[in-house]
Amino acid sequence: MDVEDGERPFDVASDSCGQLRVHLSTDEDSEGDGPGLETFNDDEPALPPDLAWLEDLYEEDDDDGDGDGDRNPSVAADNGGKRSYAATARMFKLRRNLDQLDCFHRQKEHDVLKAREELKLCRQNIECLVKQRDDLENEIKRQKAAENSVAVFRLRSQHKHLCQRLQSEEELEGHINTDLKQQELELSEVAVELGRFSSLQQEVQEEERVFRVLKAQKAATRIQQERKAGQNLQLKMQRLRDKQAAMLMKEVNERQKNIEVGQVSRKMAAKHLKETIKRMHQQEAEREQQNRELLEKRIQAVKSLKSNIAATQESLRVQQRKAKANAQKKEQQQRQLRESLQAQGINSFKHMYQQKQLEEIERKQEEFAERQKSKRVAIAAKILEEEQLVNRRKRHQAVLPKPSTTDSFPSLGRAREKLLHYLDPSPQSATEERATILREVSDSSSSSSASSDAEDLEETMYKEVGHQSLTESLAEPEFSGLWDQNSKLQKLQDEKAMSVQTEVKQEQPAISSGNLNVIVKKVHGKELRGPPFLSKPEIIIFKDFEVGKMYKKKIVLTNISYVTNHCKLLGVSTHLKDFISVNFEPPGSLSAGMSCEMQAVFQPMINEDLEGEVQFASAVGPFSVPVQCTIKNCDLEVDSQFVDFGLHVVGQTISRTVTLTNKGALATLFSLDTAACLSPESSHVQVPTQVSANTCQDLSSENTTSENQRSSASIGTGELQPQQESQELSEVLQQEQSVSEASATGPEAVLEACVSTDVDARIDHSDGGDLSLGNVREGHIGPFESIKLEVVFTPTIPGEAELDFHIKFSDISSEPIPIQVRAVAVSVPIWVVQPSIDLKICMFDHLYQDSIVVQSRAKTALKLTFEVCPEMRKHMEILPKTGVIQPQSSFNAQLKFLPRCSLSKDAKKFFDSDTGVLEVPMTVQVAGQVKPVHFTVQAVVTSSDLQFDRTEVDFGYCSIYQTVISSVRLTNLSLLPQDFGFLRLPEFIEVQPNDGFGTLLPQETLEIDLIFCAHKAKEYSFQLSCKSGMNRDFHLTCRAVVVRPPLELSHSLVQFGATAVGDHSTTIIFLINRETNHNQSKQPINTETKDAMTLVAPRLFSFLPPKDSDISIAPSAGALLPGERCLVQVTFRPRLLDQEIKEEALRLFHRAKLLREKELERNTHTEKEEVPVVTSKGKKVPVVPNNSRVSDGPKTEQLTEPPNPVDIQPGSEQYEDARASLLYSFNQRYREYTVPCFVSDRIPPDDRQEQPAWSPFNTLDLQLQCPAVQPALVVISNNGLSTIDFHQVAVGEKVIKRLTVQNISKEPLDLRSSVLDVRSVFSLLNALRCIRPGDKHTLVLAFSPCLEEKYCETLEVRSQKMTLRMTLCGEGVVPAVTCSHPGGVLDFGYVLESESITQVFKLQNSSAVAVGFRVQLASLSPTRPRGGADMVAFLLGSNTDSQVQPTVGTQNYSGLSVFTVVPVEGSIAPGQSQDITVTFQPDHPSVNYSDRLTIELSNKSKVCMMDLKGAASSHNMYLYGGDLLKVPIESLLPPLIASDPQLAAESEVTERPTIPVLVTLRAKCNAGTITPAVRELQVGCIRSSQPSKKGGEFLWDNVASLQQQGFSVEPGKGTVEAGHKRTITVKWTPYSGYKPYDVVQTCVPVTLKGDETNVYRVTLIALVSTTAD
Repeated sequence: MDVEDGERPFDVASDSCGQLRVHLSTDEDSEGDGPGLETFNDDEPALPPDLAWLEDLYEEDDDDGDGDGDRNPSVAADNGGKRSYAATARMFKLRRNLDQLDCFHRQKEHDVLKAREELKLCRQNIECLVKQRDDLENEIKRQKAAENSVAVFRLRSQHKHLCQRLQSEEELEGHINTDLKQQELELSEVAVELGRFSSLQQEVQEEERVFRVLKAQKAATRIQQERKAGQNLQLKMQRLRDKQAAMLMKEVNERQKNIEVGQVSRKMAAKHLKETIKRMHQQEAEREQQNRELLEKRIQAVKSLKSNIAATQESLRVQQRKAKANAQKKEQQQRQLRESLQAQGINSFKHMYQQKQLEEIERKQEEFAERQKSKRVAIAAKILEEEQLVNRRKRHQAVLPKPSTTDSFPSLGRAREKLLHYLDPSPQSATEERATILREVSDSSSSSSASSDAEDLEETMYKEVGHQSLTESLAEPEFSGLWDQNSKLQKLQDEKAMSVQTEVKQEQPAISSGNLNVIVKKVHGKELRGPPFLSKPEIIIFKDFEVGKMYKKKIVLTNISYVTNHCKLLGVSTHLKDFISVNFEPPGSLSAGMSCEMQAVFQPMINEDLEGEVQFASAVGPFSVPVQCTIKNCDLEVDSQFVDFGLHVVGQTISRTVTLTNKGALATLFSLDTAACLSPESSHVQVPTQVSANTCQDLSSENTTSENQRSSASIGTGELQPQQESQELSEVLQQEQSVSEASATGPEAVLEACVSTDVDARIDHSDGGDLSLGNVREGHIGPFESIKLEVVFTPTIPGEAELDFHIKFSDISSEPIPIQVRAVAVSVPIWVVQPSIDLKICMFDHLYQDSIVVQSRAKTALKLTFEVCPEMRKHMEILPKTGVIQPQSSFNAQLKFLPRCSLSKDAKKFFDSDTGVLEVPMTVQVAGQVKPVHFTVQAVVTSSDLQFDRTEVDFGYCSIYQTVISSVRLTNLSLLPQDFGFLRLPEFIEVQPNDGFGTLLPQETLEIDLIFCAHKAKEYSFQLSCKSGMNRDFHLTCRAVVVRPPLELSHSLVQFGATAVGDHSTTIIFLINRETNHNQSKQPINTETKDAMTLVAPRLFSFLPPKDSDISIAPSAGALLPGERCLVQVTFRPRLLDQEIKEEALRLFHRAKLLREKELERNTHTEKEEVPVVTSKGKKVPVVPNNSRVSDGPKTEQLTEPPNPVDIQPGSEQYEDARASLLYSFNQRYREYTVPCFVSDRIPPDDRQEQPAWSPFNTLDLQLQCPAVQPALVVISNNGLSTIDFHQVAVGEKVIKRLTVQNISKEPLDLRSSVLDVRSVFSLLNALRCIRPGDKHTLVLAFSPCLEEKYCETLEVRSQKMTLRMTLCGEGVVPAVTCSHPGGVLDFGYVLESESITQVFKLQNSSAVAVGFRVQLASLSPTRPRGGADMVAFLLGSNTDSQVQPTVGTQNYSGLSVFTVVPVEGSIAPGQSQDITVTFQPDHPSVNYSDRLTIELSNKSKVCMMDLKGAASSHNMYLYGGDLLKVPIESLLPPLIASDPQLAAESEVTERPTIPVLVTLRAKCNAGTITPAVRELQVGCIRSSQPSKKGGEFLWDNVASLQQQGFSVEPGKGTVEAGHKRTITVKWTPYSGYKPYDVVQTCVPVTLKGDETNVYRVTLIALVSTTAD
């Protein structure tokens, strides 16, 4: 064993004898490191499974002995009071292991006791058997002595059997004894082990005690902390209560102060209120005086208006007379012409009709000629444009090298040829086509139909040609790319693969032939037929597989040939390679009869049956093993398809069962269908609604298909006779018309037709009368499951009964199973001659009688018993109740019917209280007959009641000047006519019609008017009596309250003038309080009201106009003191109701639908008359017009469904069209309204804040007569709305909107407008003018907000007929646009000359309106000084800072701006953002490129301003940093102009100039300490768009000499990747011997190697500075 096994404290193993051997080690041995451990051999057996936990226990003991064996748990508890997690876990683990050891010990004890009990029981059995053997031997001896041989033989057999049992028991005793010893040995070993661990158990007990102590201490500490926290919380709550009490006291004091202050202020307010009331009275008197003057002015205006109306009417009469005279004159001329023609013998009507037709034909010919001429010009222009396009393409392709010299646009040529062919179908040469087309275009003698068809075909072909030419021109690339080479390589590879596959197929012809198993070969003179190997199973079948699962099957191949053979796997069928894999190891040579194994793995991916084979090759020849993979399917069958019930009597109930069994592995749904024959669509289980819907769809699709086929046949056969064509076309049109009529009724009608057909079919083929199916008619049948279906036969009619039904299944592959059911029923011998006894109409409490005749066909006498249901025994009786009917005779019984009023309660299920119909089933029981005889008694029970629709009529409160009419409805509840009359009527009531007398038909309702008119103010309560013809009285209670109202209207009837829709009319009436301090209202009042009334009290009034009316009243409520009067303004604003507009929309829809149907009918008739076109061969081909029925189909379907009025919302197109239609066709409308004015009781003067009581006694009525006329001016834009909403507009911007109005009257209108506020933000930009009838005028309105607030104003457009009011509204919004760049400097870095770099920043619009912006560059600003004036000022200035440079720096030599911005201007939508792209593109090297970019909004506010900087280099490596050596302004001339280019080139080759760089380092000296000077230089490599340019290197020369002077450079050399830069740190530390105030200067070259090598001459100047920077 390994070392770990040797380190275990003990091992428990079992030897070969079954004994338990335990190896133990002492504590002294466990404490040692190595010598004391006990080692074991490798061949020692392992621990048994039930003792493996002892190993962990000893490992824990060992670990404890090594680490914590000397530590006392009690000491640990006393010292720190804390235990580690490891110690606690060790304690619990030891406790668990010790408990397991104890449990194991108890188990062993239990096993020992069990074995002892078994041994004891076995010994008892042995003793019993020994005793029986002794008794049996004694009995044998006794029988021998008696010489009873039979008994001796029997006893000996028993003795033998007993000895065998005794022997088996003794063997069992020995076996149990051995087991007992083994169990006792194991128990003793476990007891020894348990004793060894007693010390460990004591230690664990001590640790548990310490753990409990620690746990108790923690619990005590936690309890103490919780108590402390609770005390703190109580203190906080007490402080909070004290604080709340103090605040409450403070609030009470403040409230008391406020009450005192309020009382003082209320006294002051009362004083001021009296003064205000006095002043109001004075103002009221002045206002009334003004109203009188205004009334006089209005009276004068009305008089002048009347005179103007009279003058206008007179002018209209004159115009009408003139028009009438002109019409009479024209009619007279026509009459004279007609008389002259008749005198000449010419038919005048025909002549005049022909003249009108000729004029119409001439007009149409002129229009057609103009249209034909314009189309010819368009065709010629298109042809010329096409030729120009071809020429341009040819010129463009001539410049670009093309691989082929053929025409680049053959499609255009073909398109032109196709177009010319359609214009002239006759075959012509290519040179003559264009001339022919032009001649045809200019020819005006062609027929109208042919020209129109040719033009339509020409337009269609031109569109097709343009599309094809564009597609073909774009399909061919102008340049050959790498894709062509890839395609060629791919084609070569495909050809090679195809050749390899062909070779493989040629090498293996036998494998692909499929006849692998048919082998005929002779071996050793014997002929071998069949495959050389036999597979078991013969066919590899994967049955009932599921997709996604894996199936494996083992196959054994046996060599059945006569020679040694081998087997080689060739593969599986091609279509099975993706699903089946074969695991097969070639076994080598197999002798005859030997076998090998293989495994087929099937993993299906598709759910369908698969068949194939596994192909092998052998020495004898190839063979294969078939493979079949079948999905789950249903295998359904019934135990019997014919059910015969036999012969049964009417009234019995018999049932039979049919067992449906599914032997397949796939579950399915089934249903029972009683249809006589099943169609293919209904042969499977479906949802009924889907069945009908699918059937309708199939029918419609079949009709459409047949129509298409017929139409195509009629078009395609050009050689048919014209008569046959017309006949077929008429048939097609008739069919389409029928289909359109069916579809016009809507999808609901089609669905109803389908459903009705389905229902009829179900009714026709439902359960056959007496034969019916059971409760289980549909359900689910699982795999390998059976279901019993019940068929019930309940004969009710004698004769044969048949029922044929099918069992349908949802599985498509399962065919329906037909079931036939047959039965025969025999009739009963007794029947009732009249099975339904009709007593007609009966009345309550009247007796009615009838006879019941029972007939018998039996040959014996039978006893009859008549039974009446218990519910009807109080109302119906049959005498006699029992009788005997003689053979083949009849029996008469008497039926008595006396309906009582309790019939509806006693017989609820027989009597319908709503209709009065009584239908009672009666029964005749016949002795010896199973089914009783049933018959029915029917009657209609009615009453003689007259009923009012209400029991009490309340006329309400009316004045003594009013007449109140209330209507009641009197209904005759009886089924018989009844007379009625109102008798003894009071003098103040009148009943109409016919003064309260008449006749009511059955169930008739008559409306009766009760007219109440009283002249005394009091309460009325009386009763009206209506007496019927049956001398019954019906009473109606009436009550009314007649009052004298305290207020009075100056006019109770107001007649408005004719007001246009959209305008308004206003009138003024007065409400007068005629009460005085001494005369009170004479109305009946109670005691409480009388006590509350005082001498002086105002009256409150309130008008309540009808809801959704055109009436508004101001003021609608107020108060009047006695003797005062109030002016009331009543306004009438006629408008169109939403319901009217929606109804008009529906009417327009139906009208459009009718027009559409008429148009379809006209198109249908025109299609019948096909115009033949003569071809070049002389044949006539019918031409189908373009507007075929197929294109009109969807529109017709859309028009078939009318819109829902709820879905027509204001603002929609249908709504506005309907509104405009109503306005244009508006006629005069007259309406009357009654507006109640409610008047309150008096208000007590001492408590005016109390709400008064509104008494119905005081209600006044105001009658309004409101005529409305058609408006003269309407708004036709803005969806007909007069409200113009400018919505949100940015402050500083101006938004313009237009509103168009139209004059729809028959007179010109002179428009004027009201004056808008001068300080308003709204303005009318154009002037108004006079518009004639039917003309339009557009108002241009502007909105320019100046502040962030909402605006609203009213603009009035006045005319002589009406005033149109428009509401202008809008809101000013301050734009909020932010920039992603914070501003400042936008540095582009270094760029190669003639290359570019871009940077993008974003503008975010967080406001609610769209904001326009503009981006400006300082270099392109028109206000920038020209000629470099700003640069001159910069140069002349005292600018010594190296970092300062002008706003606009160096520019390109080409004159183009070095910085470009896209886009320059635009608009940002609300909540959206806009990307601004800035491009830096220099054309020469410089480090001084700069510009300034400013973003400005449309309201001139600036968003941000940034300085653009950049540098350009001619090489990819650059060095920058150091001090400025020249001004940041460059000349526009190139830096060097060489006179001789050749000399300049030679000098450049011989010596390349170096680039100077100056670096000044100043070390600081402070308090004798010198701080070294440090400067940084940057070396960068520009990333270029050219792939050849990569990174570069840099190198400092003579670094050693620099170090001698105190300079250090880090790094001295290195590489820089493209697009990166590195920092070079130059540090100077004064060297030893440096003299103060000395300047150290040195020059060192720096070499940069990139695309070219450049040398920078870096001059280092160092000094020590004592001044602070």
